[in-house]
Amino acid sequence: MSGLNASLGYFLSVAIFAGLVQMLLRKWPRFNFVSEFASSFMLVGCWLEIQTIMEVGQWAGGLGQDVTVTMLFVLLLTNGVLCAGTPGNPSMVVQKFLQLEAGPLPTALAVAAQFIGAHLALLTARYYWSLELTDMHMIKNLMSTECSTSLLVSVVQGFFTECACALIFHLIQLNLQRRSALIRVPLTAVLLTFFSHIARSYTSAFMNPSLAYGLTFHCPGFTFKEYAVVYWLSSLTGMMLALLLYMGHIPRLFAKNLLYVQKTRFRVPKGDKPEKKKN
Repeated sequence: MSGLNASLGYFLSVAIFAGLVQMLLRKWPRFNFVSEFASSFMLVGCWLEIQTIMEVGQWAGGLGQDVTVTMLFVLLLTNGVLCAGTPGNPSMVVQKFLQLEAGPLPTALAVAAQFIGAHLALLTARYYWSLELTDMHMIKNLMSTECSTSLLVSVVQGFFTECACALIFHLIQLNLQRRSALIRVPLTAVLLTFFSHIARSYTSAFMNPSLAYGLTFHCPGFTFKEYAVVYWLSSLTGMMLALLLYMGHIPRLFAKNLLYVQKTRFRVPKGDKPEKKKN
């Protein structure tokens, strides 16, 4: 249990950091992109530790798959609560841009902050592993340069897997965007956990370009371009298809509705009946 205790302490530290950043920046909405940095940092940093438990925890710390699935759900739920409105996902930021809900500069700053947060989270996790607090982390530190890629299929199969998952996820997200956070946040955590579990033998269904960058782009097996096609291009393609199916058009690109015909009904006012002439 010492390995699990160390991991929980690490999760708590990262979550407190992300929560403090969110609290400090609530008074300055113009610096909202820094909140995206904190959200991405929390997602990538904690997910890397969950990957460690999945890879070596079962035989180095006695931690099974049920533990990793539970921890992943708790991570996603906590991130949704602490980082409300800042998903740490470039695809969702670009989606707001395409819906005319955000301008070019805030979108570019948010995406850049997300990738910086992902990269710094990777560096932080490597430093944490180098401390070798437990046997599990000692083994992870030894194999950190030879990590296992999350892409376990061909590039074409990976592209369509990520694209299909992103399409379904964004369609559900678009339908939930007007719902209460009490419904939206837990359901989103359940969906992401479910997709990650069923696609673990394919791509792990990250559906998040910055998350994928922090988790698997540094692993050998594929080139940077191949990873970008599977985890970046597919996520954006799935998101745009979902937006097209949901709205019938993509507002930033074209205003004409391509899928749904909007019928306008005109109600003709009824005039007063003519009074009968009195004899």
